[in-house]
Amino acid sequence: MPDLSHLGWPFFTNAHRRFAPALAEWAAEHVGDIDHTDVDAACRNIVRALGEAGWLKAVVPEAYGGLAPTLDVRTLCLAREILAWHEGLADFAFAMQGLGTGSISLYGTEALKRRYLPEVCAGRHLAAFALSEPEAGSDVSALTTTATPDGPLHVRLDGMKTWISNGGIADHYVVFARTGEGPGAKGLSAFVVDAGAPGLSIAGRIETIAPHPLGTLRFEGCRVPLANRLGASGDGFKVAMATLDIFRSTVGAAALGFARRAQDEALARARKRQLFGAPLGDLQLTQAALAESATDIDAAALLIYRAAHAKDSGAPRITRESSMAKMFATEMAQKVIDRAVQLFGGHGVRVGTKVESLYREIRALRIYEGATEVQKIVIARDVLRAQGSVDPAHKKGREQ
Repeated sequence: MPDLSHLGWPFFTNAHRRFAPALAEWAAEHVGDIDHTDVDAACRNIVRALGEAGWLKAVVPEAYGGLAPTLDVRTLCLAREILAWHEGLADFAFAMQGLGTGSISLYGTEALKRRYLPEVCAGRHLAAFALSEPEAGSDVSALTTTATPDGPLHVRLDGMKTWISNGGIADHYVVFARTGEGPGAKGLSAFVVDAGAPGLSIAGRIETIAPHPLGTLRFEGCRVPLANRLGASGDGFKVAMATLDIFRSTVGAAALGFARRAQDEALARARKRQLFGAPLGDLQLTQAALAESATDIDAAALLIYRAAHAKDSGAPRITRESSMAKMFATEMAQKVIDRAVQLFGGHGVRVGTKVESLYREIRALRIYEGATEVQKIVIARDVLRAQGSVDPAHKKGREQ
């Protein structure tokens, strides 16, 4: 079972202290031995199980079957931390139900919320967030997919999206496209597109070192009702950033879960493995590695739950806090997992061991939802702006 001693920190309420151990207990029974040979089926099964057990209530507001009046970032972080400790694909499946509907929860009309959110909450409907393109990832202002008027009640989408999680298995996609209200990021809008919409096709699937359902989407004259737009025309960048402002901290929480599991595996190895006639844990170098990992884990947890608490307490934006949490936690987890692999020696790189799978799982988290290098730019700009050192008129773009 994952360590939940941090629930005693003042960031949490009694509701969080009830939620986390209950999810951990459920996950111990239902998440673990997942067949990765068919990740599509595995994700569908996990989402269905999470929905039936009520855990997906965390990803939608209370009015549509959720737990709280608005999305509670601390709950989302706790869920991802716990699920990641058990199984990376379970964390992925949960996270995409939130990311793929967060924009609808924040900016959708009442009709869109009632149409999509209850189905996602129940685990009957898989969600996806389609922002990245072949030549536009971290630089959202470079998007080239277009949404042009097609009569008074529809728009026509043309372009490509790639590295889309749940690409090919989702029931809907939140798609960001250029509508031309202004240059760069000012001319984007967001739309909910059903997977079966004519003109939307899957251009290919993407295989990665840690199997997840990823795909490339092609839009060719894809006709979408104007009623499926999220927010006003030209609000796309605002919709994307507000959504990432909530979910970026949860990426750090997933990394935290991976790191905690690696540390637990390393501790068990240090106690059990005999070297030079004594447990591996008796060696000072081993103790130093474990001490560094324990400190790194606590530091990351503090950053993550500081950011989540700030958002839940009403902060309109937590750009700096969430970027710090995401950057530090993902880099930290890479180091902690690497130390665990080293302590396992040859067994650490053997396919099928837990630390080996964690080593593959963590690598992507340092890239998606803003690579570490992008987070450094975001943080630095925010720090400089707070000190009055940057003239916003001279900045190209905003936080990614």
